[in-house]
Amino acid sequence: MTPQSWAGWYRDSHGSDALVISAVERQLRTRIRGVDYAGDSFDSFAPVGDGPEGAEPLSDCVLEWDMPLPVVADDSTAHQATLSCLLALRRPATDLGVTLHYGGTSYVSGNDQGDFGAAVALIQEQLPPGSILQAPFAAAV
Repeated sequence: MTPQSWAGWYRDSHGSDALVISAVERQLRTRIRGVDYAGDSFDSFAPVGDGPEGAEPLSDCVLEWDMPLPVVADDSTAHQATLSCLLALRRPATDLGVTLHYGGTSYVSGNDQGDFGAAVALIQEQLPPGSILQAPFAAAV
């Protein structure tokens, strides 16, 4: 699988910072304020290795990023779309909102479990018949 990266923002009570989220195989990685984080899902980022003293899994913050994704129409033509993602990590609650911008229409989904795969599946159900959203990696991430 080819590594993929998406630019976005990290926000918490200390301010905002640009970030890049990368997916390699089934692992997501990012660096925030000099600390490397990795996780199996967007809501499970934790410091890599021992991390610096006091570094903890991400919490009480917001991650926001855009993912360019193709949507394949029933005539096998691929059309470019953008999936805008907003993940609020507020333990114990997590809130995920995703919006697919495709063909002049916005398809909105989300959930309060941070389940990216379920949110993408709800968007797929809203697309015109025969259209298939090409997720960049396994939807379970």
